Amino acid sequence: MERLPTLSAREVMRALERAGFYHHHTRGSHYYFKHPDRERPVPVPYHARDIKRGLLRAIIRQAGMTVDEFLELL
Repeated sequence: MERLPTLSAREVMRALERAGFYHHHTRGSHYYFKHPDRERPVPVPYHARDIKRGLLRAIIRQAGMTVDEFLELL
C-alpha cells in the first residue's frame, strides 16, 4: 500500500467522478457525491487548504474503496 498524498478537493472530486460518483448537492462548503449502487452520499470539504491524509482516508472508506483503488484513479 502506497502512502497517501495530500490532495486538493478538486483532485479528490475528479477521482470520485472517475469511480462513477456524481455531484448530488452542495451544502455550505461541502460537496456531496453519490454513486448509483450506494445509498449514502460521500461528503468532500471544499476549502482553500489541501485535504490531509486522515480525512482523505475517511473519504475513501466512505466511498467503499481501497486506498490502492483510489490512487489508480488519480
